[in-house]
Amino acid sequence: MRDPVDELLLKVLTSQQAMEERFLHLEEQRVQLEQRRLELERDHEFRMFSIFAQMLSILKQGSGASPGPAAPMSWQGFGLAPEDPKRARTPQGPEQTFPVFYGLSNPGTSHLQGSPYLSNRGNDIKFKSGIKEEVNAAYYEDKYDEDKNPNGIINFGISENKLCFDLLSKRLSQSDMHHIEPSLLQYQDWRGHMFLREEMARFLTYYCKSPNPLKPENVILFNGCGSVFSALATVLCDSGEALMIPTPFYGGIVNSTYLYGNVQLVYAHLDSKITETNTRPFQLTVEKLEMALQRARSEGVHVKGLILINPQNPLGDVYSHGELLEYLEFAKRHELHIILDEIYMLTVFDESATFHSVLSMDRLPDPQRTHVMWGTSKDFGISGIRLGALYTENREVASAVANLCYFHGISGIIQYQIAQLLRDHDWINQVYLPTNRARLKAAHTYITDELKTLGIPFLNRNSGLYVWIDLRRYLHTGTFEEELLLCRRFLRNKVLLHCGKSFQCFEPGWFRLVFTDKIHRLQLGMQRIRQVLEHQTQELQQKLSLPRQPWGQEGQADGTEESVFLPMQQGPTNGTKTRDLIGLLQQQMCSSAWLQKGSLEQLAQEQPGALVSKQ
Repeated sequence: MRDPVDELLLKVLTSQQAMEERFLHLEEQRVQLEQRRLELERDHEFRMFSIFAQMLSILKQGSGASPGPAAPMSWQGFGLAPEDPKRARTPQGPEQTFPVFYGLSNPGTSHLQGSPYLSNRGNDIKFKSGIKEEVNAAYYEDKYDEDKNPNGIINFGISENKLCFDLLSKRLSQSDMHHIEPSLLQYQDWRGHMFLREEMARFLTYYCKSPNPLKPENVILFNGCGSVFSALATVLCDSGEALMIPTPFYGGIVNSTYLYGNVQLVYAHLDSKITETNTRPFQLTVEKLEMALQRARSEGVHVKGLILINPQNPLGDVYSHGELLEYLEFAKRHELHIILDEIYMLTVFDESATFHSVLSMDRLPDPQRTHVMWGTSKDFGISGIRLGALYTENREVASAVANLCYFHGISGIIQYQIAQLLRDHDWINQVYLPTNRARLKAAHTYITDELKTLGIPFLNRNSGLYVWIDLRRYLHTGTFEEELLLCRRFLRNKVLLHCGKSFQCFEPGWFRLVFTDKIHRLQLGMQRIRQVLEHQTQELQQKLSLPRQPWGQEGQADGTEESVFLPMQQGPTNGTKTRDLIGLLQQQMCSSAWLQKGSLEQLAQEQPGALVSKQ
């Protein structure tokens, strides 16, 4: 028989535990509701700023003043950085009308919505996500499969080469790849097995066309180039210091430099406008680097280095030897480290473009501050095998970075297989590279022909796995909010595209389209894109009260030029724009009244999704 006192005590303790758990749950709900309320208030404030900015732009145009950039800006003219998820204010100089750097978070700042189980820094890391993470998560939950999920999402967003799986699966299945010995199953030098570092040095010497053999001791191996970025940012910069990078750029670098090292990014913004100094869209010049550097320094930001991607992601630009030398000399002049990401070096698929590695130069302006990275993910289409290599002649940098390799090691068996792959120059030169380049070119030709048919402007480049496309004319007022809505509309129509905001592009309306997939997936994806854009066009015409033009007759693109831009459709008059903006302003004023009178309980009732975390 159980003692009645024990039973009573057990019931009391059980009830107490249930009440404590209930209290904790209610407290978390309250915190989330409060944070959602703050987010709504901030969103409302920024929409108001956006509307006023556009109205001022219209007034300037009406008075004959210079209208400014071709792409309408939202809140950028008010010193607010749209890329900062916390809406942190970015100090700006009198001539600066766009954000200079990625807003740095203070890990010591508490988060209202933070979990009680995490530190402030843990909460800060937890909430470092954006539209790219949101759409990627949706894709992985609903991936397209011809047999299992034909209504799933087509991937035009994640940069993966799926064109040569047949070649790679056959090569990686051959007998020389299957080897086990004790050293491969034991602890190793965390910089990588020497046999792979030697093979990597020979591989880079050959394919980067280095005038002298590269040294294996200068090679350090990581589980991917994201880890290389994290390690370099951590050892080159103190917390709160910065690295400079031209925009648009691969957005993963933001987290790679921030999450471990708390290193911010200074942006050198590039634009699509052709001028006397800009001979091509989004052209990087030393003048733009100088301007961004001086602006950052005037704001007290200590810039320690420059990041360049060559071939560029997402633009596809391949820097000439002369351009590279100018960038390197700029970095030396200001005593900046320069980090060259050459992960796409073998994806140049047309003879009209020639890749020049920084390692091919006879003499580097500042070899002790020049660091080069490469990986197997893109050039060999094996992104699931995580391997990135850093080459640096600076022994101090190499030593510091090597201590972080403990956290980024690679399986010994994988290292053996990669070494076997890299040393097989006959297979690479005679089988893989010719086939891969031919398939890249064919897929690129198909996609660009489709874009021309649809009348979509794009940058016509011959490298990389993607095309940078211009959908600005499908935005009503040309804001990043509209770009985000279009991105989500693509996703709802089961096609994944990454918008320009994911790459910190200065101009709303640009998207990156990854074309390296089988033809039937490309065809289905383009059908879905066409459906979205046709629906978007119909909505815009209804808003603007313009007579509808037959779909696909807006214009045809000329694919013979380096960059392809279509004549933009004549936009609405200033009067129409003003009426639309006044309507938006009235809606926002109504929202303001609701926010002022609404309580947290009303928010929970009227917005049942308020407790759903936003990415």
